[in-house]
Formats: sequence, structure tokens, C-alpha cells
Amino acid sequence: MKTLDIVCVFLCLSFFCSVLSYNDTKACLEKKYTANSCNKVFCAPWQRCVDGRCTCKMPYQCPKNGSFTVCTDRKRSFLNYCQLKSAECTNSIFRFSSEPPCTESFEISFLKKSMPSAILTVKVPKHNSISLLCSDGWTLKEANVACRHLGHLNGADISAEQTFTLPEDERMSSECLAVTCRGLETTLAECFLQKRRVTGHQRAGAVCYTEIRECTKKEFSCVNGKCIPSSKSCNGENDCGDLSDELCCTHCNNSFHCKANTCIPNRYKCNNEMDCIGGDDEIDCEDANKDTKSPTIDVRSEKPVDQDPEAENNAVNRNFDEERKTLKTFIPTLNCGVPPPTHMRRKRIIGGTKAVKNQFPWQVAIKDGSALNCGGIYIGGCWVLTAAHCVRKNEPQRYRIILELLDRLSYDKDIDSFPVKSVKVHEFYNPDTYENDIALLEVINIHNKPECMQYDNNLVPACVPWSPYQFMPGHSCVVSGWGREEGLTRVFHLKFGNINLMSNCSVVYKERFLDKMECAGTYDGSIDACKGDSGGPLVCYDVNKVAYVWGIVSWGDNCGVPGYPGVYTKVAMFFEWISRIVGRALISKHNI
Repeated sequence: MKTLDIVCVFLCLSFFCSVLSYNDTKACLEKKYTANSCNKVFCAPWQRCVDGRCTCKMPYQCPKNGSFTVCTDRKRSFLNYCQLKSAECTNSIFRFSSEPPCTESFEISFLKKSMPSAILTVKVPKHNSISLLCSDGWTLKEANVACRHLGHLNGADISAEQTFTLPEDERMSSECLAVTCRGLETTLAECFLQKRRVTGHQRAGAVCYTEIRECTKKEFSCVNGKCIPSSKSCNGENDCGDLSDELCCTHCNNSFHCKANTCIPNRYKCNNEMDCIGGDDEIDCEDANKDTKSPTIDVRSEKPVDQDPEAENNAVNRNFDEERKTLKTFIPTLNCGVPPPTHMRRKRIIGGTKAVKNQFPWQVAIKDGSALNCGGIYIGGCWVLTAAHCVRKNEPQRYRIILELLDRLSYDKDIDSFPVKSVKVHEFYNPDTYENDIALLEVINIHNKPECMQYDNNLVPACVPWSPYQFMPGHSCVVSGWGREEGLTRVFHLKFGNINLMSNCSVVYKERFLDKMECAGTYDGSIDACKGDSGGPLVCYDVNKVAYVWGIVSWGDNCGVPGYPGVYTKVAMFFEWISRIVGRALISKHNI
């Protein structure tokens, strides 16, 4: 292809990208993502991800560890905060109220119900007096939690004032409670409360959202039915109360833009917790922290505090956001995607580089009789992932899985191999269109060991992605295999190449490119998969250098030709299908 032709293809794709960004945003909004959508956010420690939704764990599934015992509104105690939140997840009567003794409940009300200015008061267990809330630091996220606590699930009215002037007969108090919430709490009792000395007559309050109406063209329609100004969406703040205004954003205003097209507050950048589903908020944090000198901050409230030596003693309750983070550290994660230290396009790696030993310890070869025509990906236990077009479901005896194969010519008895016990081809695989081109091979546990395929070798499973937004167009990933070279020359040594995920190949492949497919390549065609690479891995690495099997080599046109990227089965779209067959615990990398 001439250089001019390559430029034309690039410009064509660029034009369509701009059109697609609008269409992608529209399609994203139609999916009605919220704070409980684990395709876009991480679930809380008391939840797990099922079919893209954060659903309730049972209390016994929570970590046993916890800092303290907690009490509900109805004075029942739980061993730790996670167990209480898990119980509340299925029944709101278990809402958090206080720490033991469970003799009182946290109470919130309006100062004067007849007043149009809705100043809030709280009664904290073990504190005898009724307290007003400080206006300083009180924002919409705190008001949203207060309204949710009072039974208004849509939170606070963004168009109304959230701080008010005290009436003259209430101006005697010189103290208030400063409140800091994350914004997703169900009760104000879960927010960090701290006593403060106060001057002036402004106090915090809320006007709760009660309207039921159609949003105007100048408003953003929250999933929970609330209307907010369009300018308030994609600003990193949870103005809707259900986070739906921050989860379909091609750009962010005065906030951090996650590659998964979500917005988070700038203060969440480099906070030692992954808030972006791809972890990109925790990149280059050492340099950022080194270069930034900030005033003394109370890490629990995220606000500067006065240097009162008794400030710590003024805390009215614990910091439950810190407890949430602590609970996450008790949840085990899978050991996957980290190689040991090391110095129809039935496709192959055009223009790739020779791999070295243990570089891709999840890569396996699938032997079909005496032929080796396909690759596969080890995902743990006795299971290998591959393309459906590589295997036949009723003939498992045909196949053998070859491990740690680097050079096909040096294959010998020292290389481990496993006979196949069963073949699970996706029930909706279409051999004419390559739709749902995915299959699982279960091997016979020949060593009769719990480790199954990992016994006495260097095999490491690749992690299985659970969200289609973990890696986005432009991300550089790696494809590997023993497929044909340019001119269909046979290759015997395992090769790999770096290629980029592309936004949408329907421009090139028209109606043949379907929803659960991913395309990747280089604009000049210098790196590509080809005949013999089918079923092998397209692996993407997250910020922690953990490898996820993002794609399975499936099909494409014209190996190594500019303008014709390879097409892969998008594995994240099949997380539930894989988990139903192999068991969720085997492939759940995080709390999902």
C-alpha cells in the first residue's frame, strides 16, 4: 500500500473516531451506569460483581478482620463494619448507627420543621447534646447523604442552598460538627464527624430533592430520576448522588479523567487506592508526591485542620472511609498475570520479536493430533482459553495442551503436556461470522494435585478481565504465537509484537465487525497476527504490570497489510460465561 493510502486510512479512522465518541457516549448513557455498576467502578468490600452489577455479599463472606464492633439503628451489634453493610445491603433496617454499647441510635432531623430553611441537627450516641452541623466544608455530597439518611433516595436539590442563617433564638452555641462524607454513604453516621469551634451564624442544612419530572435539554438526567444542570456532569463530583453523572465522560472538567471515560475528584489521584477501573489514577505517584508540598491535612477529613492539640480528641466518630479501605486489604486477590523474573485469519505474528523463556508463562500450544495449529491461554486450575474455531466440542481426545513451549523444533519429553478432558464451545458460536469465537478446554489432572496444570512448572495464569472498560483504544498490548511470517513462511520459535487497541473496526470490516469483538494492530501493518496464531492471547498490562487476557486471536483479512487490523474475541464480554463454567473464585482478580 502506498504512503498516501495509509494516510487516507488513518484520516478516515480519525474522522469516524470523532463521530463514534458521541455515539459511544450515547450508548454508555443508555446502559444507565451507577455507583453499583462494576463495569465502571470497583465494588465495596461488602459487595461482589455479578453480571456487571455490585450485588450483596452475605455477612459471612466478609473478611473476619475489622477494627471494631458496630451497632445498627435497632441496636443490634455486628462483628465489623463490613458485616453490617453486607446485612444492610439486603435489608435497610441494619443501617449503621454507632459503636457499642448499642443503647442509643444516631438521630438526624431539621431544626424547625416549619422553617423553609432546612438547618440540620444530629444527636450522636454517647453525646448528650443535640448538635448543629458546620457550614464550612459542607458540600452537595454531604447534603446528598443527609437526605438519603432522611429517606429521600435522590439526595439533595442541587439548585437550592445547602447552608442557612440561624434564627436569633438559636445563636448561643459556639460549637458545631464538621462533616466529611465520601458521598455514597447511606447514613450521616458513616461520615467523619469532628467537633469544631465556630463563629458566625451560618450552619449546614439540606433541601431534599422531591421533584418527579422530565429533565430539560439543558439538564443531565440522573439514573435515579434527579435532574441536575448539564454543566455539573463530568466534574468529578457525585452531584446525582448515584454517581451516574460521572460514568460516561469523554472529558472531565476540573477533575481527573480515567481512561474508562469516568471522572473522579482530583484529590483521588495518587491516594493509594485505585479509583479508576484501569488504575490510571495511581500512575507516576511517587514523583507527584515528591514534588507536591501541601499543608497539614487530616487524612480522614481531606481538609486542612487547625493546629489545635486537642483536635484528635474532638473526633466524634471513626473514619469509616479509612475502615472501608482497610477492609479491602483483607480481601484476598488472585495470583495471576505476573510472569516469573526472566532475562480468517487463523493468524500469526507478522514482524514480531522472539520471546524468551517464561516471558509469556500463560501461553500454551494446542496439539490437534500431530498438528500444532492453535495457541491457548492458561487461566488457572485445569482450564485453558482458546478460540472456538480451533476445536470441536465432541472430540476432546484429539487435543493435548503443551506447556512452556518456546521452540517447536526443540519439543522433547521434558516439556509438560496434558490430555484434554472436555471442550466447552460457546453455545452461540457462529462459524460463519466468528461471533462468540471462544472456547474452554479442561485438561485431565494427570498429577492429581490441587495445582493441576501448575504443578512442578513455571506456568502462570493470565488474569481474566471483568469490565470492557479496563483497557481502552490506544492502549498498547502484546500478541504472541507461533503463526506464519510475512509471505506465510512457517515460524517455529514463539514470537510476540506490541500492537494498539483500536476504537472500532466497523469502518474497515463493515457489518462483519460485531459487538463482542476487539480490533488491534498498527496503522502500517508492521505487527500483526496470522495463520497459526488463532486461539492465542492478546494480553494487556495494567498500571501494576499485571497481564490480562484482553483478546483471543480470532480472524481478519490480509496478514500484515496496512488498514486491516486483526480482530480478537473481547474476553471481558465473556467474563460471566467463563465464570459459570470454571467457577467465579478461579478468575476473580479483585472483589468481584
